[in-house]
Amino acid sequence: MTVQKENENIIQENDLIYLILEDRKRWLVQARAGETFHTHHGFIEFDELINKKPFGSCIFSKPLETQGYKFYVMKPLPSDYILHMKRKTQIIYPKDAGLILLYTGIGPGSIIIEAGCGSGALTCILGNYVRPNGHVYSYDVREKSLNRALKNVKRAGLQEVVTIQEGDILKKDLELRDVDCVVLDMPTPWDAIPKIKKYLRLSGSICCFSPTMEQVKKNTFSLKNNDFIEVITIELLERRLQVKENATRPETRMIGHTGYLTFGRKVEPFKENPYREKKPKKKEIIDMTGMPLRGENNDH
Repeated sequence: MTVQKENENIIQENDLIYLILEDRKRWLVQARAGETFHTHHGFIEFDELINKKPFGSCIFSKPLETQGYKFYVMKPLPSDYILHMKRKTQIIYPKDAGLILLYTGIGPGSIIIEAGCGSGALTCILGNYVRPNGHVYSYDVREKSLNRALKNVKRAGLQEVVTIQEGDILKKDLELRDVDCVVLDMPTPWDAIPKIKKYLRLSGSICCFSPTMEQVKKNTFSLKNNDFIEVITIELLERRLQVKENATRPETRMIGHTGYLTFGRKVEPFKENPYREKKPKKKEIIDMTGMPLRGENNDH
């Protein structure tokens, strides 16, 4: 078992590698035989890594005499895919992706519908977590987004568990059932909620990513009107710390608002409860002050 693990950690041809130049720069690149990766601090020959070096190795850029900068070769984490893949559209950041995984229950074997793949950043995260038996069906109406997402999915080696295709989920019947989760990253998620409800299994989860509060309100009311419970909205802020010997404090820059995440869980349509009595009407209280009562002396 130990030998197998060691072999799996050796860099193979076409593997994605995460190059770290000390604490300054980072790149997500593919290790192709016979090719060289050039940086402003020298170059790295992939042939010296493939089948020779394990992930986590420390190497030095060439020419050694004039460059010789220290690089670390790491195995990419899911967050590295998001932050360093090629993209043109706004991405969902790792902080939001992590929350989506936790609040939807996505894991190995999950079947997911994603509407609005963009550059494929979140798509790759989802694909990484549903392996080996799950699947992500991702849709978009923009040809450029579809092409870019497909390239990123292939670079990440996830084409076996991710399907990228053109489709408007507001109009197209996806012909999918018993889906575990639907993720909506589109301009009007509230319009899609009544349509995608039929794809979800009972107790299945939905997540709507929206940048504005006006969208959040519409998403919330649409979910509640379409047999979803546990409807909540969360905004997650991220702040790193600058750690020094005598000057530890928050970094000057931070990732502030990226978007609002609205979650819900599908249940059976509303049913009246036949086992609980209706609340009795409130008792009427009559003020008898000053009124004659039986038994009191009268003038006649």
